[in-house]
Amino acid sequence: MGGSDETVSAVTAGLISKARAGDNDAFRELTEPHRRELQVHCYRMLGSFQDAEDVLQETLLAAWQGLEGFEGRASLRTWLYRIATNRCLNARRSASRRPAKEWDVPGVVPPEPTRLGEVVWLEPLPDSVFEGVIDVPIGPEARYEQTESISLAFVTALQVLPPRQLAVLILRDVLGFHADEVAGMLDATVESVNSALKRARASLQRRRTPSADREPPPASGSPSEDAIVAKFVSAYESADLDALVALLTDDVFISMPPMPFEYEGRDLVARFFAGLFGAGRRFELVRTRANGQPAFGAYLRAPTRHPPRRRPLRPSPQRRPDLRHDPFRTQRAPLVRATAIASGLIASLRRSRFAPDPAQRETGV
Repeated sequence: MGGSDETVSAVTAGLISKARAGDNDAFRELTEPHRRELQVHCYRMLGSFQDAEDVLQETLLAAWQGLEGFEGRASLRTWLYRIATNRCLNARRSASRRPAKEWDVPGVVPPEPTRLGEVVWLEPLPDSVFEGVIDVPIGPEARYEQTESISLAFVTALQVLPPRQLAVLILRDVLGFHADEVAGMLDATVESVNSALKRARASLQRRRTPSADREPPPASGSPSEDAIVAKFVSAYESADLDALVALLTDDVFISMPPMPFEYEGRDLVARFFAGLFGAGRRFELVRTRANGQPAFGAYLRAPTRHPPRRRPLRPSPQRRPDLRHDPFRTQRAPLVRATAIASGLIASLRRSRFAPDPAQRETGV
């Protein structure tokens, strides 16, 4: 094993020398193995696919420009995580983050929301982005399963943490870096890292909801999951309010970033959809996957004198939407991210063990 490590180190050192001399291909070969996991890291930090892409580009540019300063005392991967984390912290502290938007759905008067959400910049992450990332080896101190750590509910819960607590919790409990490594990344002491981690864990613990009595979700891509998804698509596309509500449990929760409205409970959600469907708005849902869960691109149908011909909705590469256009946000499709359906839970519509609770937001470091 030692000989293998020396060989890898020699190869890496050679590529670094070439990259420092201006070899773009060498730099790409150095960073490409880490690109996707860095993008997912930025997404966890920022909660926005668009912002994560922007910060990833800033990270790679900073790494290219700062390669002369890489001394090799830590691994290249750790060095890249240091750059990405600090770029994300700068973005989190920026006053230019996207604000909440006013309700602007023509002809629809929404019911009074349960509350106004704080995480109005939340965006889904296409599964294609993190393919292979959840298989990347993580440190032994990680406390979260990699699939859980990219779920919408978990990412949402992270967003209300103070920036430094957020960074420490992700680096320690999600990625498994040691406390001294995290201290080096953040130019902090081990004691301050441990303190921030303790507070972050306590904050997430307060947001947990009991899950022992909840039925586990069907396996990804299983006939059970497909059947539930098909029922949801049919009810939503046909604006069948009764069928849609029948699929939801009493604790259904929906939000619609970048609008701040959040609705909880079957009766209130039913009123919301009644107003949406009653205004004549009809959607076509294109099935895909995001955050490890079933998801949909929601496209608003143009008004027509005749009902559109119904087509069977079959997943296919040709019909997979490009989520960079973010139909969830552009068409104001409600994001049902923490509820359950009928007799079985569906991963993208389940009540997470992390409950929304803005009142418990911490402001300390």
